[in-house]
Amino acid sequence: MSISQDLLDKQIQKEVPSAARLAVASLFYIQGAVFANWVARIPAIQQKFELSNGELGPVLLGMAIGALVTMPITGWLLARFDSRMVTTIAVLGYCMVLPLLALAPNVTLLEISLVLFGAFNGATDVSINAQGIDVEQRYGRPIMSSFHGMFSVGGMTCAAGSGVLAYLGIDLFPHLLGAGILLGTVVILASNWLLSADIETDTHEEPVFAIPTGALLGLGVVAFCGLLGEGAMADWSAIYLQKTLKTGPGLATAGYAVFSMAMAVGRFIGDWLTQHLGPVWMIRLGGILAGTGLALSLLITQPVTALIGFACVGIGLASIVPIVLSAAGLTPGIAPGIALAAVTTAGYFGFLCGPPLIGFAADLIPLRGALGIIVILNTMIALLANTVLRVAPSENS
Repeated sequence: MSISQDLLDKQIQKEVPSAARLAVASLFYIQGAVFANWVARIPAIQQKFELSNGELGPVLLGMAIGALVTMPITGWLLARFDSRMVTTIAVLGYCMVLPLLALAPNVTLLEISLVLFGAFNGATDVSINAQGIDVEQRYGRPIMSSFHGMFSVGGMTCAAGSGVLAYLGIDLFPHLLGAGILLGTVVILASNWLLSADIETDTHEEPVFAIPTGALLGLGVVAFCGLLGEGAMADWSAIYLQKTLKTGPGLATAGYAVFSMAMAVGRFIGDWLTQHLGPVWMIRLGGILAGTGLALSLLITQPVTALIGFACVGIGLASIVPIVLSAAGLTPGIAPGIALAAVTTAGYFGFLCGPPLIGFAADLIPLRGALGIIVILNTMIALLANTVLRVAPSENS
């Protein structure tokens, strides 16, 4: 009887993490999908309110403000309430706010809607990563890269789908409303398999997010540069194609779709490549590939070349953040949770503030020159690759 019960317990332990992994992967997909539905229609929003590139930058800043406010709050909530409940509310809210972006009658209400949208995006990012870490701990082997790959798949598929809708002339509201309802339904279904256990921490008095200092500073800079480039590609690739290269709205949305597809491929093969090349060379080669690809996109003003360059950026940046976070967790003398929080905060700040930064620069110089900032930051990533080796030499040699 005891043997049968033991076998049953082992079977349950095996099935629950598998179901939880599928549920968390679905939520990562949804986060990428919701974000892609928004960024693919930014040119339509810009046209609706007749915003210049410089005027669009401050509007996009609202999303950054909302996310940075709710990220530490969400960490506090996860430490004190049921993780499944917090995650479900965050992701479902993210889906439901999406249609509000199309309803805003003026720029002021659009900015308010973007703050709310960013707030739920930040809560979603923290909560689903917390769920992912919990599932990974139960698996006993690295699987976080595949979760982030699902984010890219969501971005790729929904950016492509949004391009079709834009080409067909579908208005913003029915598009975003339909996407919000469909993705929200998936959230409700997936929530049944999320884990309720919170991430274990040494003490609730430790901050969930911190400023990277000392040994973590270099890793924070790499994460900041990498995610700033990713955020800029999300918000400005379609505008670059449509406004600078004079493509149609359908082809313009293909920029982010190609970028997301390339990043998804890079993430799904990233663990295997890192094992063979080593994390330092992965970061170095990733920075070089991303910088070179984007530089060619800006120098050779052809849509095909731009799409190829965007793909290079996606593949180049794909594995950088997962490698940096792994190194942060191995930093000697610092609790893994605190180290991860510090580097994640720096990276996410870059992801959210990158698009407005490009917008401010594009108001002073052509958009091609403004996007050249990303080329410089990719070069910095390559130069700082040894930071991973210095932080955790025993794991990265």
